[in-house]
Amino acid sequence: MRAIIPVAGFGTRLKPHTLTHPKVLLNVGGKPIISHIVEKLLEEKITEATFIVGYLGEKVEDFISETFPELKADYVEQKELLGLGHAIYQASRTFNEEEIIIILGDTVFDVDLNQITNLETSSLGVKEVEDPRRFGVAELKDGFISRLIEKPQEPTTNLALVGLYYIKNSTLLTRSLEELFKKNIKTKDEYQLTDALQIMIDNGEKFSTFPVEGWYDCGKPETLLSTNQFILAKNGHDFEMDSVVINQPVYVAPTAKIKNSVIGPYVSIGDNCEVLDSVIKNSIINKNSKVKRMVLTDSIIGADAKVKGSRHKMNVGDSLELELVNE
Repeated sequence: MRAIIPVAGFGTRLKPHTLTHPKVLLNVGGKPIISHIVEKLLEEKITEATFIVGYLGEKVEDFISETFPELKADYVEQKELLGLGHAIYQASRTFNEEEIIIILGDTVFDVDLNQITNLETSSLGVKEVEDPRRFGVAELKDGFISRLIEKPQEPTTNLALVGLYYIKNSTLLTRSLEELFKKNIKTKDEYQLTDALQIMIDNGEKFSTFPVEGWYDCGKPETLLSTNQFILAKNGHDFEMDSVVINQPVYVAPTAKIKNSVIGPYVSIGDNCEVLDSVIKNSIINKNSKVKRMVLTDSIIGADAKVKGSRHKMNVGDSLELELVNE
C-alpha cells in the first residue's frame, strides 16, 4: 500500500503565510499540517508515500526526510498546476500495479484507514454537505458509485468527495488518466481526478463509498483556525505556567516562553515563541515569533514575526471621553 499526497499548490488563499512556507508546513494543532497526515499513515503501517511537490517543494522534502526517516518517500514535481488528475498522473511511475490511497495534503482527517484498506472494492470518502456545488459529488446506484460530477451547478446529491481515495486497480487509473490527456478531457479548464475515476467506472471498476465525518480543511485562514480548534479539543494537554492563565484547550511548545499573559482557548504556540503581557485566544502563533502587549483573537502569526502593541496606565476622572489612536 502506498499513499499519494499532492502538495504542489501555491496556497493562494493563505497568503501572506504561503509566500515563504508551503501550505502543508503551516502549523495547526501544534504541528505542521503534513505531520498529522504522515503520523496517521505510520499508525496504520503505511510506510511508503509519494509526494507531488511544486512551489517550495524542497522545503517539503527537507521536512519529511528530517522528521519521518522511517517513511520511504518519493517525490515527483508537478511543474504546471493543471488539475488534480494531472498531479496524480505525475506520480503514476511510483505506484506501478499496487493499491494506493490518495490523500489531499491540505486536509486533516479522522478515519480508520485500516478499515478502508480492507474493503473489497475501490472506495471514495464522502460526507453529506449543505452546498455540494463547491465539491466533487458522488451519485449512487445499488450501493455503488454510478456517476461522479465535479462542482455541479445543479447537484442531484449532497455526497461530497472529501479528498480520500482508495484505489485497488492503479493500473486502470493510470490508463484512465492517460485517456484524459489523449482526448483532452477537461472540467473547469483542468484535468480532474473525478473524470478519470468516471472513466474507470464506465470500464467496469466498482467503487463504493465510506463515510468521513472527521474531515477538516486547512485551505484558508478561517478553516485553518477551525481545524486548529478540532485538533486541540481532541489532543490538548493540561499544564500550568507561572504568571500565565491557561484556558484549555491549548498547545504550547516546550521551548516557548510566556509571561504575564492569558492564553486560550484554542491557541497553538510554536517552538521558541515568546509571549509577554498579552491575551490570545483562537489563534495560531508560528515558531520563533514574538508577541508583546497584544490582545489577539482569530489570528494567525507567521514564523519569525514580531508583533508589539502598547500598554497604558490611567487615572481617569468623571465625564471624560478618551480615544487612543496608534499611528
